[in-house]
Formats: sequence, structure tokens, C-alpha cells
Amino acid sequence: MRIGILETGNVSDALKARFGDYPSIFHALIHTRLPDAEFIDVSIVNGEKLGRPDDADGWLITGSRHGVYEDLDWINALKAFVRDCVAQNVPLVGICFGHQLIAEAMGGKVEKSERGWGLGVHEYQTHNLPGWMADLKSSFKGYAVHQDQIVTPPSSAQIIASSEFCPYAAMVYGNPDAPDAITVQSHPEMTAEFVQGLIDTRLNAIVPAERVALAEAGLVQQVQNDIWTALIARFLEAASKRRASAAA
Repeated sequence: MRIGILETGNVSDALKARFGDYPSIFHALIHTRLPDAEFIDVSIVNGEKLGRPDDADGWLITGSRHGVYEDLDWINALKAFVRDCVAQNVPLVGICFGHQLIAEAMGGKVEKSERGWGLGVHEYQTHNLPGWMADLKSSFKGYAVHQDQIVTPPSSAQIIASSEFCPYAAMVYGNPDAPDAITVQSHPEMTAEFVQGLIDTRLNAIVPAERVALAEAGLVQQVQNDIWTALIARFLEAASKRRASAAA
């Protein structure tokens, strides 16, 4: 199986030396569940051009410090690419920025939230989970690092998780039992050490001190990254098989 990683954000040099860049982090994460997966990395944030949706069996859009509403050529091109993927039944996964960008591409709206920064471990309640996502149970915890939020979800999306802070925290698109895309606001690829590194190298300067202190204190909590990793792998594998079967 060939998975495309669409790099939409750069890891700082200090953090890259410790953890790697976003594509390598996702390679390691996905390989824990799909050890035979191959990867295509497209660093669109650094000027690499998108190819065709069927260059990969599925695509994952990473996090970014950019806003999906910014009028940048690569962001506009990525939105068109998302719509092409959905039209051609090529599965998509969106993480944080990717979660928001897929929503905007499909007719939703994203804004810089009046709630301010979401940072640290957040808990999300689940709703209307399809059977293949039942491992999430009634709630899950994940690492939040965002100021932007979806404020209007697209009509093709079903909300599967929310919190008081983030009403549209995870979504599936199309048929929930066999979706076109799955997206989540939190970061299943991050660790407590990575989040602390983000705080130390960048966020301390821009996030209110009291919110930083609460986030740091909460980093000892256990998150359900392993469940999300399994769900992402399950989705990509099943969606790829459906597409191959339809083409046969």
C-alpha cells in the first residue's frame, strides 16, 4: 500500500533534530500498524507540486502553523486536490490543519477561534460512532495545539467527537461505515515531549502564561494515540481495498 504524506508545516530545526520532520513522524506511526506501507512525501509547504490523487492509495494531510483561510497558492491547490480525491474515491486523512482544510475544501468554514489557544491534553466526547470506530468508546484524550477551529462543518461530514472547547473535533465524510475521509483536530502523532518542545521553542511567546501552565501540568495524562493510529490504518486499508475492488 502506498500512502501519500502531504507536508503542510515545518518542524523547527531544534525539534527536528530530536523527533524528525512531520513525514518521518507519520511514517513511524503508520508503520506500527501497516509495516509494509510505502510512502510518497510531498512537501507542498516548501514548494513541491501536487501530482494526481491516484499517485497514492490514500493521502494524509499534516498539521501546520498556517491558517486554511490564507490565500496562498499551495493552500488553494490543496483544497482543489482534496475535492478531486473525494470525487475519485481516494481516501483522505486530515490531522489538525488537515482536519480544517478538508472541511473548508468541502464547503465548511474555519476561523481563528474566540476561545483562544487549545493546548495540551484535551478530552473529547464521541457521538454516533460507526462500528469500525467503536474502540474510541464514549470519549478519548488527545494532544491539542491549535487556535483555529471549524465553525461550520460541511454538509457531507458527520461529527463523531466534540468538546466544549472544540465542537467539531473529529469527523467522517460520506457513508460513516465506508467513509471518503476521516479527520481529527488533535494530534495522534505527537508525544508529551514533542508538545513540551513546541511550548519551549515557540508557544511560550504567543500563548497566555496561564494556559501554558495548565497545558504543561496536564501532559502527564494518558492519551489515546494508539487507538487513533489503529483507526487511521484501518480506514486507509479498507478504503484502498474498496477502491481497488470497484476498479476491477
